[in-house]
Amino acid sequence: MNAVDFAPLFRTAIGFDRLARLVDAAATADASYPPYNIEKSGDDSYRLTLAVAGFGPDDIELTVKENTLLVAGRVSAEAPKAEVFYRGIAGRAFERRFVLADHIVVEGADLKNGLLQIGLKRVVPEALKPRRILIGNAASPKLANDAEATAQAA
Repeated sequence: MNAVDFAPLFRTAIGFDRLARLVDAAATADASYPPYNIEKSGDDSYRLTLAVAGFGPDDIELTVKENTLLVAGRVSAEAPKAEVFYRGIAGRAFERRFVLADHIVVEGADLKNGLLQIGLKRVVPEALKPRRILIGNAASPKLANDAEATAQAA
């Protein structure tokens, strides 16, 4: 893998600290366990699916903080019932972080058949949505008063 050094960019850019942390986190992430899929399930909705065989709902913790979704799995401290000759199903603890874009919220999560499915949705506030401004014949009161003041002064 080729390493790219973004240090010169971040030395001259102001306010891109979050981007720098994102690039650093992506470079150091262990992308092998647990395997996952990210799917677009609608115009503004997504589904994150993680393969977490051997984990129950009480063994997994989901946390959202500062546009980061943290999925952590902890192995329960149960004693094995039988001697295991070969362990092909990984049962180790994990922590997986996903950076969420602005206005992405977690709708819910479900664990079924060893797959953890997390619903995500983009919820843009009304103030940030585009809105159409109607053009009318009436001038605003301030503009009308300014026009009258100019006419009286002349």
